[in-house]
Amino acid sequence: QAQLVESGGGLVQAGGSLRLSCVASIRTFRNSAMGWFRQAPGNEREFVAAISWSGGATVYADSVKGRFSIFRDNTKSTVYLQMNSLKPEDTAVYYCAAGANIGTLETDFGAWGQGTQVTVSS
Repeated sequence: QAQLVESGGGLVQAGGSLRLSCVASIRTFRNSAMGWFRQAPGNEREFVAAISWSGGATVYADSVKGRFSIFRDNTKSTVYLQMNSLKPEDTAVYYCAAGANIGTLETDFGAWGQGTQVTVSS
């Protein structure tokens, strides 16, 4: 059974940076697309970024383009989300997800982590 464990969340001031990590216990990690989603209080979960199995393709939500970067290390079965120039509206629980193909929909991903809280103060 796939297990995804996120870490790296915390409290940061606006303009600051955080790097999230997600370690995946997936036998097929090297063949899995990975994604990050987030859910703010009172809101639905939304897409943030995704990366193909090889790392050759990435896609970002418009709200984070130019500020966030997704990358992966297949030797460590880990995917990262580097978040720079953070804004209060980035405050949310961030979830890591794994799927067969890169996509932007929740239904594109079949395995999910428990989430890590990111709070950006103004």
